[in-house]
Amino acid sequence: MQYLWQHRLWPQQRLHTTDGLPLRIIDPGLLNTNSGPDFFNAKISINGHIWAGDIEIHVKASDWHRHHHDNDPAYDSVILHVVDRDDTAIKRSNGETIPQLCMQCTPEFSRHYNELVTCAHTTLPCANEIAATPPLHITSWLSSLAFERLYDKQQRISDLLQRLNGDWESTCYITIARSLGFSVNSIPFERLALSMPLSVVGKHSDSLQAIEALLFGQSGLLESAPQKDPYVQQLRHEYSFLAHKFSLKPPESLGWKMARMRPPMFPQRRIAVLASMLHGGFRLMSRVLTVTSPEQARALFDVQLPQYWRTRYTFGTSSPHPVTAMSQSSINLLTINAVIPLIHTYGLTHGDTALMDRAVDMLQQLPAEKNSVVELFTRAGIPARDAFATQALIQLRRQYCEQRKCLYCRIGHRLLASKAPR
Repeated sequence: MQYLWQHRLWPQQRLHTTDGLPLRIIDPGLLNTNSGPDFFNAKISINGHIWAGDIEIHVKASDWHRHHHDNDPAYDSVILHVVDRDDTAIKRSNGETIPQLCMQCTPEFSRHYNELVTCAHTTLPCANEIAATPPLHITSWLSSLAFERLYDKQQRISDLLQRLNGDWESTCYITIARSLGFSVNSIPFERLALSMPLSVVGKHSDSLQAIEALLFGQSGLLESAPQKDPYVQQLRHEYSFLAHKFSLKPPESLGWKMARMRPPMFPQRRIAVLASMLHGGFRLMSRVLTVTSPEQARALFDVQLPQYWRTRYTFGTSSPHPVTAMSQSSINLLTINAVIPLIHTYGLTHGDTALMDRAVDMLQQLPAEKNSVVELFTRAGIPARDAFATQALIQLRRQYCEQRKCLYCRIGHRLLASKAPR
């Protein structure tokens, strides 16, 4: 009932109070999420007289007494009591009668509402109806979602930039590191990079072994590595020396995840990639800002790994086949999650709309991502043609479907509106 009232989904015919007076709703008011009446600052007209105040909503009118509102001065500002069942008259604490409106929810609307708000996280409750939504409506909503996701990433980068006192190069380094962890290990990678600032890495940028020792030592992954592996022994010895030199302490349990993960995604291998990017000095931000196409973005991650990691995904046994540093799809994800947000954030920070537009254009040039979220919506009848669309679908799934905010989704709202009483 609150949803019907908030979104003006009441029947469109002429309204009357329960005692027969003509009623016009000018402004339903603002939803109150704290104690007190359900809606603040509403405006209505009853029999030609304008009233401004609050709205209270109950299933039964007698709930007013059951909740003891009749003796609570906080509810004296109520100008209209909206109910599903008018089973009694209600009064303010001073004895004045409060007008009532009977606004009933149909069983069909209630069923659809409950299906949306109580759905399981693994399902898409609107899957059977979503394909019937007008394409223009879906396109408009996905466009808004794609920008919403881009601005979420921009906000995270802006917060990081402020934390690092405006150091764009360090911000770029940590953003790239976070993106190397993808969704599973993004936070451990970010914490690792924050524990190993560029100012320290830069002092040994000419030594790949020193950089690997610093990163692997701080990651805590050397502790579980094979002790008899000569490469691991070298890293441990090097890290022991450097940790003493720079007074380093590894962060407490970073929480690395490796279960049910494909070998190319193992954090050990991703750390090796990051170390290779840091070798020779990290000066990537200036290159990021010159990127104008996905091809140029991919060139940023043309990394040559040392011999040890050319045949391994983790410490220990080597693979019989040589492996590439990163797949094309992984590089595309780094472009989506790091390069494009960095360009967009720099443009927003400096008022350069051309840079911001370039970031969006690149999203639309990149191929659609392939993951379980995209597949879920594709089966429901919403295919994605490019990364701009897939980013929108990921935002929809993560921030609306999984958060059970179907009522705030334009698709969910449209479906409910079509079921509202007329």
